[in-house]
Amino acid sequence: MKAVGIRNGKGNADALFIEDNVPDPVASSGRVVVAIKAFGLNRMDIMQREDKYPYPLLPESGKILGVEFSGLVEDVGPDCVSGFKIGDKVFGLAYGGAYAQKISVSEKTLLPLPETLSFETAAGIPETYFTAIQAIHLVGGLQPRETVLIHAGASGVGQAAIQVARQGGARKIITTAGTDEKCALCRELGADVAVNYRNEDFAKVVERELEGKGVNLIIDLVGQSYWHRNTACAAMEARIVLVAAMSGSMVEGFNLRALLNKRLWVLATTLRTRDVEYQAKLRDRFVEVALEHLSTGRMRVALDRVYSWTQIAEAHKRMEANVNAGKLVCLVDS
Repeated sequence: MKAVGIRNGKGNADALFIEDNVPDPVASSGRVVVAIKAFGLNRMDIMQREDKYPYPLLPESGKILGVEFSGLVEDVGPDCVSGFKIGDKVFGLAYGGAYAQKISVSEKTLLPLPETLSFETAAGIPETYFTAIQAIHLVGGLQPRETVLIHAGASGVGQAAIQVARQGGARKIITTAGTDEKCALCRELGADVAVNYRNEDFAKVVERELEGKGVNLIIDLVGQSYWHRNTACAAMEARIVLVAAMSGSMVEGFNLRALLNKRLWVLATTLRTRDVEYQAKLRDRFVEVALEHLSTGRMRVALDRVYSWTQIAEAHKRMEANVNAGKLVCLVDS
């Protein structure tokens, strides 16, 4: 098969190329081989491409990039019990390997594709929605009528988090984003307030909007540069869920008193290194919380651009520039 390779094993976006004669994956016990129609791009792909991943990946991640995809079932391995058949339209989550014509994945992280969703839309769902549901429900424990602050609201995870929080009964949702266009997208998706962080201090906006009471749940993908303002605008006994650290992970002037004075909970979570049983549980929660809403249009994925996978370098450059307002997806079209 063909797959996206990286010249010399690591490099910039121009090091990406379509590689021929890559070994086909196998449908071993409990696994399904999918002929990929589309795959989603995520910022973790940049770190892996550059060989700068912040923690060791599991062996099953492999060398091929990509963790979310859609396509057609090509083969079903022995001992599979989920009922998938050759030719079924599916989408799902993987530890790696989605930048390719074919992938072998556990049946436990695969889902049937609703007729109302296209391959390109579905390819942008799994990583973002699974991560958002994990952060808001499994880790953050959102309760009805609580207030939520979501950073990087126009990112794939941020978009999903806004909609998951709204569906979960949040009383007020405040987001941050870097352009007026991205802020408008956040409001379209259900945010009550969207703060352009280049023009306003989000902590002051939270104080104003919540009348000095602070926010109950903070979903943070930014990290270091937001830490002090996060603790400043958090409510008593608020939860801060760290999903990523795009601005860095070392916090200067860290003072434990900021946590003690408000009895704050700080929780950190990752998804890619969770075992398959945890990811299966998360898949089931996704079905419960979001799948029907996505199939009927009550929830959605905003696609920024859809590329041919032959334009993978261009797609990575757009992602690195952080100008996309929505998901970037590639079609496996050759």
